Amino acid sequence: MNVLVTGSSGQLGSEMKALSTRGGKLRFFCHDLPELDITDKESVGRVCSHHNIAAIVNCAAYTAVDKAEEETGRAFRVNRDGAAALAGIAKDHHALLVHISTDYVFDGNAFQPYREHDPVSPLGVYGRSKWEGEECIRRIAPSYMILRTSWLYSSYGDNFVKTMLRLGREREQLKVVFDQVGTPTWAADLAASILEILGRYDGEQAYAETYHYSNEGICSWYDFAWAVMRLKGMKCKVLPIEGSQYPTPAKRPHYSVLHKGKIKTEWGFDIPHWQDSLERMLAKE
Repeated sequence: MNVLVTGSSGQLGSEMKALSTRGGKLRFFCHDLPELDITDKESVGRVCSHHNIAAIVNCAAYTAVDKAEEETGRAFRVNRDGAAALAGIAKDHHALLVHISTDYVFDGNAFQPYREHDPVSPLGVYGRSKWEGEECIRRIAPSYMILRTSWLYSSYGDNFVKTMLRLGREREQLKVVFDQVGTPTWAADLAASILEILGRYDGEQAYAETYHYSNEGICSWYDFAWAVMRLKGMKCKVLPIEGSQYPTPAKRPHYSVLHKGKIKTEWGFDIPHWQDSLERMLAKE
């Protein structure tokens, strides 16, 4: 089965590419800008026709949460219009669309992990653009899986872990927010789970599913930063601060823990704890 991976230079796309040699019956075609723009339906359609694509994994996204408040048009063009274009292509080619979404579709006012059917209420442009992209897919694609994830990090690209590693080497102390709680997700774990799903896909069954996937456990950004320093043996001291002391253009959800019972039950996944995955990732750094 031939699989198109869009956004292959990003965190998740890079992890998908790294695992693609273990695909077995799967053959991956990995693309990103500038050679492939997901909003260019004709261009992506030609790639799908040429390679007889049976599944599309959309890792492409506009993820600059704060810049999105100013670059609204660009965020919606990629996250909503790009998702709609891929949904149309998946329909034309009778392909499964696996689309990555975000915990930012929720407002963070809950006190228990969010389930897939819980009401959404995005706080900013990024979350709204991702939610509208989800809705386009549900309306257009005949077979899809939407995977919402949270606090994604990787050895590839820019992310919180790599920022903490850099600042930990440069500074004696850091101040990190302690009143925003969620779950870090190693992109390699998510990529491996997507690979497992695709490996069990028979090409005939149609899906219309939304799943939540993150690593297990809960922490604050402060806990996350502290764990990075501890695991790397860095002497940089991490100090907790309130989110109000670190204002950002885009408001962050205070609580964005995702409930993963559905994907664990339906696919039999044994999802690692975030601290174990962080340790495995940092061992490579």
